[in-house]
Amino acid sequence: MKTLEEDELCYPQLLNSSCRKTMRPHSVSMLTYVLLSSISLLTVTLNLLVIISISHFKQLQTPTNLLLLSLAVSDFFVGLLMSFQIVLIDGCWFLGDLMCILYNIIDYIITSASIGNMVLISVDRYVAICDPLHYPTKVTQQTVTIGVCLCWICSAFCNTLMLKDNLEQPGRYNSCSGECVVVIDYIAGLADLFLSFIGPVTVIIVLYMRVFVVAVTQARAMRSHIAAVTLQYSVSLPAKKSEMKAARTLGVVIVVFLLCLCPYFCVALTDTLLNASSAASVICLFYFNSCLNPVIYAFFYPWFRKSIKLIVTLKILQPGSCDTNIV
Repeated sequence: MKTLEEDELCYPQLLNSSCRKTMRPHSVSMLTYVLLSSISLLTVTLNLLVIISISHFKQLQTPTNLLLLSLAVSDFFVGLLMSFQIVLIDGCWFLGDLMCILYNIIDYIITSASIGNMVLISVDRYVAICDPLHYPTKVTQQTVTIGVCLCWICSAFCNTLMLKDNLEQPGRYNSCSGECVVVIDYIAGLADLFLSFIGPVTVIIVLYMRVFVVAVTQARAMRSHIAAVTLQYSVSLPAKKSEMKAARTLGVVIVVFLLCLCPYFCVALTDTLLNASSAASVICLFYFNSCLNPVIYAFFYPWFRKSIKLIVTLKILQPGSCDTNIV
Protein backbone atom coordinates (compact mmCIF):
# COMPACT_ATOMS: atom_id res chain seq x y z
CA MET A 1 0.00 0.00 0.00
CA LYS A 2 1.37 3.41 -0.99
CA THR A 3 2.18 5.93 1.68
CA LEU A 4 0.97 9.53 1.51
CA GLU A 5 4.47 10.64 0.48
CA GLU A 6 4.52 8.15 -2.40
CA ASP A 7 1.16 9.44 -3.63
CA GLU A 8 2.71 12.90 -3.99
CA LEU A 9 5.52 11.65 -6.26
CA CYS A 10 5.47 11.40 -10.05
CA TYR A 11 7.43 8.12 -9.87
CA PRO A 12 6.77 6.45 -6.50
CA GLN A 13 9.35 3.75 -7.27
CA LEU A 14 12.07 6.44 -7.43
CA LEU A 15 11.75 7.88 -3.95
CA ASN A 16 15.06 9.76 -4.02
CA SER A 17 14.95 11.16 -7.56
CA SER A 18 11.26 11.61 -8.43
CA CYS A 19 9.64 15.03 -8.85
CA ARG A 20 6.63 15.88 -6.69
CA LYS A 21 3.18 16.32 -8.16
CA THR A 22 1.50 19.72 -8.14
CA MET A 23 -1.02 19.25 -5.36
CA ARG A 24 -4.44 20.80 -5.95
CA PRO A 25 -8.01 19.81 -5.07
CA HIS A 26 -9.39 16.92 -7.13
CA SER A 27 -12.31 19.07 -8.32
CA VAL A 28 -9.91 21.73 -9.64
CA SER A 29 -7.84 19.11 -11.49
CA MET A 30 -10.95 17.60 -13.06
CA LEU A 31 -12.26 21.02 -14.08
CA THR A 32 -8.90 21.88 -15.66
CA TYR A 33 -8.80 18.52 -17.44
CA VAL A 34 -12.33 18.93 -18.87
CA LEU A 35 -11.68 22.56 -19.88
CA LEU A 36 -8.39 21.83 -21.64
CA SER A 37 -9.81 18.75 -23.35
CA SER A 38 -12.81 20.74 -24.62
CA ILE A 39 -10.65 23.60 -25.91
CA SER A 40 -8.25 21.14 -27.56
CA LEU A 41 -11.08 19.26 -29.31
CA LEU A 42 -12.79 22.50 -30.38
CA THR A 43 -9.52 23.97 -31.68
CA VAL A 44 -8.71 20.88 -33.74
CA THR A 45 -12.26 20.58 -35.13
CA LEU A 46 -12.76 24.25 -36.08
CA ASN A 47 -9.36 24.65 -37.69
CA LEU A 48 -9.82 21.38 -39.57
CA LEU A 49 -13.02 22.87 -41.01
CA VAL A 50 -11.05 25.93 -42.17
CA ILE A 51 -8.36 23.71 -43.73
CA ILE A 52 -10.94 21.57 -45.56
CA SER A 53 -12.91 24.63 -46.73
CA ILE A 54 -10.00 26.49 -48.30
CA SER A 55 -8.32 23.34 -49.64
CA HIS A 56 -11.51 21.96 -51.24
CA PHE A 57 -13.36 24.94 -52.70
CA LYS A 58 -11.45 26.49 -55.60
CA GLN A 59 -13.24 29.83 -55.21
CA LEU A 60 -11.69 30.22 -51.76
CA GLN A 61 -8.12 29.68 -52.91
CA THR A 62 -7.15 33.35 -53.00
CA PRO A 63 -3.78 34.68 -51.80
CA THR A 64 -5.33 36.03 -48.58
CA ASN A 65 -7.09 32.74 -47.86
CA LEU A 66 -3.86 30.82 -48.43
CA LEU A 67 -2.43 32.80 -45.54
CA LEU A 68 -5.49 31.89 -43.47
CA LEU A 69 -4.93 28.25 -44.48
CA SER A 70 -1.35 28.36 -43.20
CA LEU A 71 -2.54 29.97 -39.97
CA ALA A 72 -5.25 27.31 -39.59
CA VAL A 73 -2.63 24.55 -40.03
CA SER A 74 -0.50 26.01 -37.23
CA ASP A 75 -3.60 26.49 -35.04
CA PHE A 76 -4.64 22.88 -35.76
CA PHE A 77 -1.31 21.60 -34.45
CA VAL A 78 -1.59 23.90 -31.43
CA GLY A 79 -4.88 22.14 -30.64
CA LEU A 80 -3.09 18.79 -30.80
CA LEU A 81 -0.25 20.07 -28.60
CA MET A 82 -2.74 21.10 -25.93
CA SER A 83 -3.16 17.41 -25.13
CA PHE A 84 0.38 17.51 -23.73
CA GLN A 85 -0.67 20.30 -21.39
CA ILE A 86 -3.37 17.93 -20.16
CA VAL A 87 -0.61 15.40 -19.40
CA LEU A 88 1.14 18.09 -17.36
CA ILE A 89 -1.89 18.97 -15.22
CA ASP A 90 -0.29 17.36 -12.16
CA GLY A 91 3.15 18.73 -13.04
CA CYS A 92 4.52 15.34 -14.11
CA TRP A 93 5.91 14.34 -17.50
CA PHE A 94 5.56 10.62 -18.20
CA LEU A 95 6.54 10.46 -21.90
CA GLY A 96 10.33 10.39 -21.54
CA ASP A 97 13.09 12.95 -22.03
CA LEU A 98 13.28 12.65 -25.83
CA MET A 99 9.54 13.25 -26.25
CA CYS A 100 9.86 16.24 -23.91
CA ILE A 101 12.44 17.87 -26.18
CA LEU A 102 10.56 17.00 -29.38
CA TYR A 103 7.37 18.44 -27.88
CA ASN A 104 9.10 21.71 -27.03
CA ILE A 105 10.80 21.97 -30.44
CA ILE A 106 7.49 21.41 -32.26
CA ASP A 107 5.80 23.87 -29.90
CA TYR A 108 8.41 26.55 -30.65
CA ILE A 109 8.20 25.90 -34.41
CA ILE A 110 4.41 26.14 -34.52
CA THR A 111 4.37 29.24 -32.30
CA SER A 112 6.95 31.00 -34.48
CA ALA A 113 5.10 29.97 -37.65
CA SER A 114 1.83 31.39 -36.26
CA ILE A 115 3.51 34.71 -35.53
CA GLY A 116 5.11 34.69 -38.97
CA ASN A 117 1.70 34.06 -40.55
CA MET A 118 0.30 37.06 -38.69
CA VAL A 119 3.08 39.23 -40.10
CA LEU A 120 2.35 37.98 -43.62
CA ILE A 121 -1.37 38.69 -43.14
CA SER A 122 -0.51 42.24 -42.04
CA VAL A 123 1.68 42.74 -45.11
CA ASP A 124 -1.10 41.37 -47.33
CA ARG A 125 -3.67 43.81 -45.90
CA TYR A 126 -1.18 46.68 -46.08
CA VAL A 127 -0.63 46.16 -49.81
CA ALA A 128 -4.36 45.55 -50.46
CA ILE A 129 -5.44 48.78 -48.77
CA CYS A 130 -2.48 51.08 -49.35
CA ASP A 131 -1.60 49.98 -52.89
CA PRO A 132 -4.74 48.32 -54.34
CA LEU A 133 -3.82 49.15 -57.94
CA HIS A 134 -0.72 46.94 -57.81
CA TYR A 135 -2.07 44.36 -55.34
CA PRO A 136 -2.97 41.72 -57.98
CA THR A 137 0.56 41.83 -59.41
CA LYS A 138 2.45 42.10 -56.11
CA VAL A 139 0.46 39.54 -54.11
CA THR A 140 -0.04 36.42 -56.24
CA GLN A 141 -0.62 32.75 -55.41
CA GLN A 142 3.05 32.09 -56.14
CA THR A 143 4.45 34.87 -53.94
CA VAL A 144 2.16 33.92 -51.06
CA THR A 145 3.11 30.24 -51.38
CA ILE A 146 6.80 31.15 -51.33
CA GLY A 147 6.26 33.43 -48.33
CA VAL A 148 4.39 30.74 -46.37
CA CYS A 149 7.02 28.09 -47.17
CA LEU A 150 9.85 30.39 -46.10
CA CYS A 151 7.96 31.20 -42.90
CA TRP A 152 7.71 27.52 -41.92
CA ILE A 153 11.23 26.63 -43.07
CA CYS A 154 12.86 29.52 -41.18
CA SER A 155 10.80 28.74 -38.10
CA ALA A 156 11.86 25.07 -38.16
CA PHE A 157 15.53 25.89 -38.81
CA CYS A 158 15.90 28.65 -36.20
CA ASN A 159 14.10 26.83 -33.39
CA THR A 160 15.83 23.51 -34.01
CA LEU A 161 19.17 25.34 -33.98
CA MET A 162 18.21 27.16 -30.77
CA LEU A 163 17.30 23.92 -28.97
CA LYS A 164 19.96 21.63 -30.48
CA ASP A 165 21.88 21.34 -27.16
CA ASN A 166 18.74 20.03 -25.48
CA LEU A 167 18.17 17.62 -28.37
CA GLU A 168 21.72 16.24 -28.22
CA GLN A 169 21.35 15.32 -24.53
CA PRO A 170 17.64 14.98 -23.66
CA GLY A 171 16.90 15.52 -19.99
CA ARG A 172 20.29 17.09 -19.20
CA TYR A 173 18.63 20.03 -17.42
CA ASN A 174 16.02 18.03 -15.47
CA SER A 175 16.51 18.23 -11.71
CA CYS A 176 14.32 15.19 -11.02
CA SER A 177 12.48 12.36 -12.79
CA GLY A 178 9.17 13.49 -14.24
CA GLU A 179 10.33 17.00 -15.12
CA CYS A 180 10.27 18.46 -18.64
CA VAL A 181 12.71 21.35 -18.90
CA VAL A 182 14.50 22.99 -21.83
CA VAL A 183 17.17 25.64 -21.37
CA ILE A 184 18.14 28.30 -23.92
CA ASP A 185 21.31 30.31 -23.52
CA TYR A 186 21.06 34.06 -22.91
CA ILE A 187 22.01 35.22 -26.42
CA ALA A 188 19.68 32.76 -28.13
CA GLY A 189 16.91 33.74 -25.72
CA LEU A 190 17.30 37.44 -26.59
CA ALA A 191 17.35 36.64 -30.31
CA ASP A 192 14.21 34.50 -29.94
CA LEU A 193 12.45 37.24 -27.96
CA PHE A 194 13.21 39.80 -30.66
CA LEU A 195 12.45 37.55 -33.64
CA SER A 196 9.33 35.96 -32.12
CA PHE A 197 7.82 38.91 -30.27
CA ILE A 198 9.30 42.40 -30.37
CA GLY A 199 10.11 42.48 -34.10
CA PRO A 200 6.88 40.88 -35.42
CA VAL A 201 4.61 42.81 -33.06
CA THR A 202 6.27 46.09 -34.05
CA VAL A 203 5.81 45.29 -37.77
CA ILE A 204 2.17 44.27 -37.25
CA ILE A 205 1.29 47.39 -35.27
CA VAL A 206 3.05 49.78 -37.69
CA LEU A 207 1.45 48.20 -40.77
CA TYR A 208 -2.04 48.17 -39.30
CA MET A 209 -1.73 51.76 -38.09
CA ARG A 210 -0.91 52.69 -41.69
CA VAL A 211 -3.85 50.58 -42.94
CA PHE A 212 -6.17 52.28 -40.44
CA VAL A 213 -5.06 55.78 -41.48
CA VAL A 214 -5.50 55.02 -45.20
CA ALA A 215 -8.87 53.32 -44.61
CA VAL A 216 -10.18 56.34 -42.68
CA THR A 217 -8.86 58.71 -45.36
CA GLN A 218 -10.53 56.75 -48.14
CA ALA A 219 -13.81 56.52 -46.21
CA ARG A 220 -13.88 60.29 -45.79
CA ALA A 221 -13.02 60.78 -49.45
CA MET A 222 -15.86 58.53 -50.57
CA ARG A 223 -18.32 60.26 -48.27
CA SER A 224 -17.24 63.57 -49.77
CA HIS A 225 -17.67 62.20 -53.33
CA ILE A 226 -14.03 62.75 -54.17
CA ALA A 227 -12.85 59.14 -54.10
CA ALA A 228 -11.19 59.52 -57.49
CA VAL A 229 -8.92 62.32 -56.32
CA THR A 230 -5.33 61.30 -55.74
CA LEU A 231 -4.44 61.92 -52.12
CA GLN A 232 -0.94 62.86 -51.14
CA TYR A 233 0.98 59.90 -49.70
CA SER A 234 -1.96 57.67 -50.52
CA VAL A 235 -3.00 55.73 -53.59
CA SER A 236 -4.59 56.59 -56.88
CA LEU A 237 -7.63 54.39 -56.40
CA PRO A 238 -9.55 53.50 -53.24
CA ALA A 239 -9.47 49.93 -52.04
CA LYS A 240 -12.40 47.70 -52.82
CA LYS A 241 -15.16 47.35 -50.26
CA SER A 242 -14.39 43.61 -49.93
CA GLU A 243 -10.73 44.39 -49.19
CA MET A 244 -11.75 46.88 -46.50
CA LYS A 245 -14.03 44.27 -44.91
CA ALA A 246 -11.23 41.69 -45.00
CA ALA A 247 -8.89 44.21 -43.38
CA ARG A 248 -11.38 44.79 -40.54
CA THR A 249 -11.89 41.07 -40.01
CA LEU A 250 -8.20 40.25 -40.04
CA GLY A 251 -7.62 43.29 -37.84
CA VAL A 252 -9.85 41.66 -35.22
CA VAL A 253 -7.87 38.42 -35.61
CA ILE A 254 -4.60 40.26 -35.04
CA VAL A 255 -5.88 42.25 -32.03
CA VAL A 256 -7.14 39.05 -30.38
CA PHE A 257 -3.82 37.40 -31.23
CA LEU A 258 -1.84 40.19 -29.55
CA LEU A 259 -4.07 40.11 -26.45
CA CYS A 260 -3.44 36.37 -26.09
CA LEU A 261 0.24 36.59 -27.01
CA CYS A 262 1.40 39.54 -24.90
CA PRO A 263 0.93 38.03 -21.38
CA TYR A 264 3.06 35.02 -22.38
CA PHE A 265 5.95 37.06 -23.76
CA CYS A 266 5.68 39.81 -21.14
CA VAL A 267 6.40 37.19 -18.49
CA ALA A 268 9.47 36.12 -20.47
CA LEU A 269 10.50 39.74 -21.10
CA THR A 270 10.29 40.76 -17.44
CA ASP A 271 11.73 37.43 -16.24
CA THR A 272 8.81 37.10 -13.83
CA LEU A 273 8.55 33.88 -11.83
CA LEU A 274 5.01 32.49 -11.72
CA ASN A 275 3.51 29.73 -9.65
CA ALA A 276 2.29 26.61 -11.47
CA SER A 277 -1.35 27.74 -11.78
CA SER A 278 -0.46 31.22 -13.08
CA ALA A 279 2.03 29.82 -15.57
CA ALA A 280 -0.58 27.33 -16.80
CA SER A 281 -3.13 30.15 -17.21
CA VAL A 282 -0.73 32.25 -19.31
CA ILE A 283 0.14 29.28 -21.53
CA CYS A 284 -3.51 28.26 -21.94
CA LEU A 285 -4.47 31.83 -22.89
CA PHE A 286 -1.80 31.74 -25.58
CA TYR A 287 -3.11 28.41 -26.87
CA PHE A 288 -6.76 29.53 -26.63
CA ASN A 289 -6.10 32.07 -29.39
CA SER A 290 -5.90 29.18 -31.86
CA CYS A 291 -9.49 28.28 -30.98
CA LEU A 292 -10.71 31.87 -31.34
CA ASN A 293 -9.51 32.43 -34.91
CA PRO A 294 -12.06 30.13 -36.62
CA VAL A 295 -14.79 31.53 -34.34
CA ILE A 296 -13.96 35.01 -35.65
CA TYR A 297 -14.15 33.70 -39.23
CA ALA A 298 -17.59 32.23 -38.49
CA PHE A 299 -18.83 35.63 -37.28
CA PHE A 300 -17.38 37.71 -40.11
CA TYR A 301 -17.07 35.41 -43.13
CA PRO A 302 -20.33 34.12 -44.72
CA TRP A 303 -18.27 31.76 -46.92
CA PHE A 304 -16.99 29.95 -43.83
CA ARG A 305 -20.50 29.41 -42.45
CA LYS A 306 -21.67 28.17 -45.86
CA SER A 307 -18.71 25.83 -46.26
CA ILE A 308 -19.30 24.36 -42.79
CA LYS A 309 -22.86 23.43 -43.82
CA LEU A 310 -21.57 21.74 -46.98
CA ILE A 311 -18.90 19.85 -45.05
CA VAL A 312 -21.18 18.72 -42.21
CA THR A 313 -23.88 17.56 -44.64
CA LEU A 314 -21.18 15.71 -46.67
CA LYS A 315 -22.14 17.58 -49.84
CA ILE A 316 -18.44 18.12 -50.51
CA LEU A 317 -18.29 14.43 -51.45
CA GLN A 318 -20.51 15.06 -54.46
CA PRO A 319 -18.80 15.27 -57.89
CA GLY A 320 -17.89 18.84 -58.85
CA SER A 321 -18.52 20.20 -55.35
CA CYS A 322 -15.12 21.94 -55.42
CA ASP A 323 -16.51 24.33 -58.04
CA THR A 324 -19.48 25.37 -55.85
CA ASN A 325 -20.19 29.10 -55.76
CA ILE A 326 -19.49 29.79 -52.09
CA VAL A 327 -18.59 33.48 -51.92
